[in-house]
Amino acid sequence: QVQVVESGGGLVQAGGSLRLSCAASGMIVSINAMYWYRQAPGKQRELVATITSGGTTIYADSVKDRFTISRDNARNTVFLQMNSLKPEDTAVYYCKVNARFRGDVWGQGTQVTVSS
Repeated sequence: QVQVVESGGGLVQAGGSLRLSCAASGMIVSINAMYWYRQAPGKQRELVATITSGGTTIYADSVKDRFTISRDNARNTVFLQMNSLKPEDTAVYYCKVNARFRGDVWGQGTQVTVSS
């Protein structure tokens, strides 16, 4: 099995920064794309950022130029650097990894709260 654990969430003032981490462990052959999603109260889960195995990154328009996704393949870890945070960024942030032969595996989520 593959386990995915996020960390780094918390409370921050508007304009501040946070860095989320997500580590995958277990029976991993290799990891394809890695993703960050978020879900605000009363809203659907939305895709925030994607990074492929080759390092190509894709961002939602709402976070472009503020968030940066990166990965450390040696540690099966993905990061989300979030700058210039806004109250509307408040959500539970989830990591998803696509592991070869295992498919998509989700983490349990980490809360990010941005105060105005």
